[in-house]
Amino acid sequence: MSDRGLTKNFALSKVAGTSVYLKLDSSQPTGSFKIRGIGHLCKTVMQYLMYLVPTGGNAGTAAAYSARQLLIPATIVVPSVTPGPTVERLKDEADVVIYGKVVDYGQQLFGHTSLVKELEQDLREKPGAVVLSVGGGGLLNGVVEGLRRAGWNDVPIVAMETIGAHSLNAAMKAGELVTLPEITSVATTLGLTRVSKQTMKLVQEHTVFSELVTDQAAVKAVERFVDDEKILVEPACGAALAAVYCDIIKRLQDEDKLAKQLGPVVIVVCGGNNISMEQLWRLKKQLAIF
Repeated sequence: MSDRGLTKNFALSKVAGTSVYLKLDSSQPTGSFKIRGIGHLCKTVMQYLMYLVPTGGNAGTAAAYSARQLLIPATIVVPSVTPGPTVERLKDEADVVIYGKVVDYGQQLFGHTSLVKELEQDLREKPGAVVLSVGGGGLLNGVVEGLRRAGWNDVPIVAMETIGAHSLNAAMKAGELVTLPEITSVATTLGLTRVSKQTMKLVQEHTVFSELVTDQAAVKAVERFVDDEKILVEPACGAALAAVYCDIIKRLQDEDKLAKQLGPVVIVVCGGNNISMEQLWRLKKQLAIF
């Protein structure tokens, strides 16, 4: 594995029938990709007392970590759907305010472009596709911008969501921004009812395939990834892994949306802190996964 968390995965490559690389942002100091964008943001406003509104618990964890590294006090605002253990963990790092809604704070997270810059250095060839999970669109926005800067404008993105947190899929089908009435998926960190305007603009300019999986498929992917790699991630990240485990990549090839002779597929393992083995067991029980 590179020191920036890129590794070829033989188990997933065998399932996909092509080389699969994992961009392990689960190994970031805060356990998720959020440190890229939030860390970048915090550096740009470090002269201020930070008051940050994250989406889910991972952005809050990244904000608290960044504030501590920069020696700046922080107030972290988390939505009411944030799991209790995550809230308690954040209280050890910063002042915490619980707010009812999940707020899209992703448009300015261009720190995510660093992910593609690292791929340029470590992969040494153009990817055949990049697979990632989508919530509000901050990660997707940054990856599209990074691909443009790398001259990889023709690299398609497979954007994965769970049914019940499918704000991007709904918007792409409608051809305009759509607000979901509610989030019903267990993948709570994908839980924005509406993607950003910037995301909607970019998916109309870049090749993006929007794909959905059930909560059951996402959680099964989490469990299988634990077995394969001994790494525990959230259902939100399981959605991206399900692109291979559920043969979505193969189907896109069969539909001639992805090349038959596909270059390396990069899956962004976005990680996440809102998970434990006990929570995974509860999710399996809730979703009747045996």
